[in-house]
Amino acid sequence: MALQLQIVGNAMQMAVVQLQPGQTVYCEAGKFLFKTVNVSMDTRISAPNGNQQGGGGQGGGGGMGGMLRQAMGTAMQAGQRMLAGESIAFQYFTAQGGEGTLGFAGTLPGEMRALEITPGRAWMAEKDAFVAAESGVNFGIAFSGLRTGMSGGEGFILEKFTGQGTVVIAGAGNFIDLDLADFGGRLQVDTGCIVAFEEGVRYGVERVGRMNRQGVMNAMFGGEGLSLATLEGNGKVILQSMTLEGLANALRKAQGGDKQGATGGLFSTNVQ
Repeated sequence: MALQLQIVGNAMQMAVVQLQPGQTVYCEAGKFLFKTVNVSMDTRISAPNGNQQGGGGQGGGGGMGGMLRQAMGTAMQAGQRMLAGESIAFQYFTAQGGEGTLGFAGTLPGEMRALEITPGRAWMAEKDAFVAAESGVNFGIAFSGLRTGMSGGEGFILEKFTGQGTVVIAGAGNFIDLDLADFGGRLQVDTGCIVAFEEGVRYGVERVGRMNRQGVMNAMFGGEGLSLATLEGNGKVILQSMTLEGLANALRKAQGGDKQGATGGLFSTNVQ
């Protein structure tokens, strides 16, 4: 059954979900807002996978060997999430004895989006974008390559959603939905502006211009540093208008810290 949800709000949106009896959704710990009393809540380390709808199946066969494989798989999943800076636990919600209602939200002022995942249509997202999903959606961690990630600042570690069902993601500021086919199959993007893209879109990082006078000016004063992210291929992408670095710099500036000042780029004194 399809997940019934409504995204409400403006500056900081929420997802209100209507669960049918027996239907399960899960979220990252810390994204839950409210629920009706007939919706049960269960916190687990394991994430759903193809053999584990709702996280309750055994998978990998029975007996001691199956239990050992399941335990090792759960430990690897938790280790990947820790490496990505994600919560190691998920909260599972199931409606019992009738329809139930619950709400979720992101952690930053911004928008939310519901994505439909099918066996032939997976999505990749920036880390921390995940909010909640149906139990048929598999949450995984993908690595875009050490060289790409270190160059791009954001993007080495991505979230990957496969399986079948609805997943809700969140980002900062306002969203814009683009189809790469409308732009000749290639876009250059600030590395912090990428929220999500369909699997099959190639993600990379490239230097801003050549190392000539104009290239040095772009890097030093343009606010982008030395690199831009590239998105290539055929598929949809979602970008956000606010970057985490930009938000952090604005807050520091308001508190008398800083600062990028009028130059930005390599002259920023932002300390991570």
